[in-house]
Amino acid sequence: MQGEKSTDPGPFNVGLLLFIPYRELEERVFAAVQDAGYTDITLPQARLFQRISAEGSRITELASRVYITKQTASVLVSSMERNGYVRRVPDPVDARASLVIADERGLAAGKVAAAEIQRIDRKWRQALGSARYDRLRRDLQVLARLTNRPQ
Repeated sequence: MQGEKSTDPGPFNVGLLLFIPYRELEERVFAAVQDAGYTDITLPQARLFQRISAEGSRITELASRVYITKQTASVLVSSMERNGYVRRVPDPVDARASLVIADERGLAAGKVAAAEIQRIDRKWRQALGSARYDRLRRDLQVLARLTNRPQ
C-alpha cells in the first residue's frame, strides 16, 4: 500500500548468505552432540573444541581461531578439561607452554559431530549436485585464505 514502509530487507549480502547455512549446520551438529548425551558442553566450548588440531593447539592459537580473548579461551578450556573433553600436555617445542588436546570423551563427542556433518554434507551435495558443490567448496577455501586467519 502507498505510504507503508516495506519490511522486506532486500537481497542478503554475501556474508549473511555464508552465515545462514553455517549457523544451521552448527545448530544441527550441536543438537546431535547434546542428543548423544554430551549435555555438559556449551556451544562456545564446542566452537573452540572443533578448532583443536590433531597434534594439539596452544590457547593463544585457539583464541585466534574462534575470535575470542586468550582469557576467555582459557576459561573454556578449563571447563572442558574438568568435564573430560580435553587435557593439557607439555608443548614439545616450548617447555614453558602447553598444548590442548582432545581427550577420550572429546574424541567420542567429536565422532558424533563428524557423523552429523557428513549427513549435512550429503544433503547439501545432493541439493547442489556434485560439480556445483565441489566448486562452492573450492571458492569458499579461496575466501577463507583471504581472511589471513588460521584455518
